[in-house]
Amino acid sequence: MDPLTQGLLGASLPQSVSKKQHFVVAGVLGLLAGMAPDLDVLIRSSSDPLLFLEFHRQFTHSLFFIPIGSLICALVLHRLIAKKRGLSFKQSWLYCALGYSTHALLDSCTTYGTQLLWPFTTERYAWNTVSVIDPVFTLPILILLVCATLKRNPWLARTAFLWALIYPTLGMIQRDRVEAAGWQLAKERHHTPVQLEAKPSFANIFLWKVIYEVEDDYYVDAVRVGISVKTYPGESIAKLNVNRDFAWLDPDSQQARDIERFRWFSNGYLAQDPTDEQRIIDVRYSIVPNQVKALWGIKLSPLATEDTHVEYTTHRDNTPASRQLFFDMLTDF
Repeated sequence: MDPLTQGLLGASLPQSVSKKQHFVVAGVLGLLAGMAPDLDVLIRSSSDPLLFLEFHRQFTHSLFFIPIGSLICALVLHRLIAKKRGLSFKQSWLYCALGYSTHALLDSCTTYGTQLLWPFTTERYAWNTVSVIDPVFTLPILILLVCATLKRNPWLARTAFLWALIYPTLGMIQRDRVEAAGWQLAKERHHTPVQLEAKPSFANIFLWKVIYEVEDDYYVDAVRVGISVKTYPGESIAKLNVNRDFAWLDPDSQQARDIERFRWFSNGYLAQDPTDEQRIIDVRYSIVPNQVKALWGIKLSPLATEDTHVEYTTHRDNTPASRQLFFDMLTDF
């Protein structure tokens, strides 16, 4: 989730339980601790562009790391902020722990994937109920917390936290409706999907992307769910077959190992880019939900040495035509 929403949600829980005289500082501690797990984005390597994919939403986002991560936050923030405002270290740690604990669970509501149970498993949990940025989710929390802070009113903070529970629940209901529409669309095509997922498109829970796997192909479609359900049939693409698509690739090379690392990150949804035969794309994400125009991928090189990593590439299809297609689907009542 975006840092603003993470911080706001992190502030709402400490403010919901804090004493009135500690209301503001509890919110500040919760806000900063609520954003802290995303400091893992600093774990990068100039020689290994996929390293950040392995560590983002990994140990700092594990439920088992909450006591440690919040303790680190408290050790830093207590001396800087809380001690001079009359809080004990235990109180600072409690407010940091409450703020820190909201982060990973909120991230798991998105589609990216979060390693909630690391180090016991590297499974990436993605409940696909909200977009990583959604103003309808964030703005009510922001308004309620501003009012709560001005009035020192914990009930407004509790209402903000309650909204943070209600909105993903609405997203879950929407997701289930979309998945049902996706299964029906596959049935009409006489397909029996191996797996099918629905993901909210950017900044809303009305327009969704459905992707399913059948035999050697992936199919992507858009579904809009409001009072009624409307489908927008989309494109298909062949699943990645490394032996076929990259016959020149040495299976013992670093590039071959990087493909498997990217496969883990992408939950297996890989395909050869139809516009660049040396590029492998993550089929799950695109601006227009019924298109195969991936937001990111990896690029291989036949000239690379055995120990050379792949190149990580991003492609934001933010053209006026794409934005218009997206908006037309979103507002097609």
